[in-house]
Amino acid sequence: MMKAFPMIGRIAGILLEKNPPQILVDCQGVGYEIDVPMSTFYNLPAPGEKVVLYTHLAIREDAHVLFGFGNHEERTTFKQLIKISGVGARTALSILSGMSVADLAQAITMQEAGRLIKVPGIGKKTAERLLLELKGKLGPELFHSGGELLPPDANSDILNALLALGYSDKEATMAVKLLPAGCGVSDGIKLALKSLSK
Repeated sequence: MMKAFPMIGRIAGILLEKNPPQILVDCQGVGYEIDVPMSTFYNLPAPGEKVVLYTHLAIREDAHVLFGFGNHEERTTFKQLIKISGVGARTALSILSGMSVADLAQAITMQEAGRLIKVPGIGKKTAERLLLELKGKLGPELFHSGGELLPPDANSDILNALLALGYSDKEATMAVKLLPAGCGVSDGIKLALKSLSK
């Protein structure tokens, strides 16, 4: 059981490393390992640049895990998701990685369980529970995700990100094979998630 405490609500510092879905941020000499959804990852600056994230600290018996979000809407949605029985922090990250807050809000409004079932870790019962418990709680917050090009040899990073999000080796490998040559990590993850959700 993960307990959340109102602590470390925002972090501003220098982005040191990007290993999706985890990043390392230096805040005055202290390096924070932060798990982020792919929607936030797509919009991160290059390593060495300043980054500001809204955060959520989750404390479990075996770990303290810091989650980071590019905007307030993502963090609020994450908090709504982890309140739902059967939806843990990893599943909530997968949901926010597979669809934007706006897409999720639309799926809830339209009661489209099919769109939620495509997310790894979400079965029919969990999807129905999400639709029921989130109805009327998610506003139409919109945000866009712009990709950033990274070195062309990014396939292993893309594969690792997909595996971390809960896709099987077979699914992740197939999705990476379908990517255009020279695709950057951010764009590659975005395209792979799109192909896996079909």
